[in-house]
Amino acid sequence: MKKITLLFLMAITTVTVIGQKDSTLKKKDYKKDVLLETSMGDMVVRLSDSTPLHRDNFLKLVKMGYYDGILFHRVINHFMIQAGDPESKNAEYGKMLGNGGPAYTIPVEFKPGLFHKKGVIAAARDNNPQKASSGSQFYIVQGKVFTDEDLDKVEITRLGGRKIPADQREVYKTLGGTPHLDQNYTVFGELISGFDVLDKIAAVPTNKTTAPDRPETDVKIISASLIKRAKEKKKKHKD
Repeated sequence: MKKITLLFLMAITTVTVIGQKDSTLKKKDYKKDVLLETSMGDMVVRLSDSTPLHRDNFLKLVKMGYYDGILFHRVINHFMIQAGDPESKNAEYGKMLGNGGPAYTIPVEFKPGLFHKKGVIAAARDNNPQKASSGSQFYIVQGKVFTDEDLDKVEITRLGGRKIPADQREVYKTLGGTPHLDQNYTVFGELISGFDVLDKIAAVPTNKTTAPDRPETDVKIISASLIKRAKEKKKKHKD
């Protein structure tokens, strides 16, 4: 993923960001989803309780307004869309982005059941040995659909021989994703809605010269906010 300049490691509990809103997490916040209102439509993200460090960090940044006005500065069709660089706010046309963020990293939280299927949100990082995550930059996977032959090749050439679990192979063969990123970048949630918006953003024309992969026309996160989760409808059983 995009290289991130990180100055030093800080505790997540000492986050200080420009947003200046109250970032104190309350019990009810853990039962909410994140609404990303973008210039191309809305996406709703559900964070994973299996990755509490990444979950809490993302929730705090959302509550502080950190992501409001930030661009999707790196977009690659059939791969992913990336955001979270504060330097992208009001960035001039053609400027190379992707090096901004708070001066701390988040320890890796790889979980076997969290993999890079289409629609997951994961943390970007630089090429550090610990595979620690950027404090703010994230990407949402679009990816592509794979065949068994494709996945066999990924296992050999990109995963060092590690086998992709059978149930995950089926998802990669139907929904799609980016399996070569598994266990290399921390997945910490997934889209609940807005897959059509993900596809629209991924398909936008991008810069090929001064700022490779940056959309020619800015795609902005207008606001990121916590919203109440919709109640799941209970199925009626016939007696």
